[in-house]
Amino acid sequence: MNIVVFGAGGRAGRHAVAEARRRGHQVTAVVRDPAGHGDLNDVRVVAGDVTDAGSVEYAATGHDAAISAAVDLSVPARDFFTASSRALTTGLAKAGVRRLVVVGLASIMPGASGGPLMDEPGYPNEYRPFSLGHAAGLAELRTSDLDWVYVAPAGDFDHDGTPTGRYRLAEHGDPASRMTYADFAIALLDETEAPRHHSAAVSVREA
Repeated sequence: MNIVVFGAGGRAGRHAVAEARRRGHQVTAVVRDPAGHGDLNDVRVVAGDVTDAGSVEYAATGHDAAISAAVDLSVPARDFFTASSRALTTGLAKAGVRRLVVVGLASIMPGASGGPLMDEPGYPNEYRPFSLGHAAGLAELRTSDLDWVYVAPAGDFDHDGTPTGRYRLAEHGDPASRMTYADFAIALLDETEAPRHHSAAVSVREA
């Protein structure tokens, strides 16, 4: 497949690029400044703005599917994630790309109680504005006719753990869950290659 990865310079994006290349796919890595990402090897690196529909269309034309791991911490989270969801769904549609896999956030997924994990007792709230921004972006996706899926870790990432090469779907969010970026990338690519979930938000966790 030809896969375009937005936010390819971040941790989740880099692992998605690596997993796609491991599987033999052709990858276009979209970053804000290609000059700062000379270590993205064996892929086409292009400049792009995930909040601009024209830029998304330009980068995505000729591709079979898109993955978005993009984030910009320099602007309010609600502004960024709503703008990026709108630009992605509009730009990808114009480019003829139907499948979009979005890296999600555990805190807005259902917890054991059925409500958002961030609303459960004891959940840390220092990043609540970021969580609400993600939720606003997901709400925008839900208005789209694109074939999208929002994939979130059940808890958080294990930055130093050893990848297992496996993952499983999570019944609900779990603050204690930890999975590596490499294993999370496997879930992203599985949903890109052989979609199982459509217009849905799903959680994955360590196997």
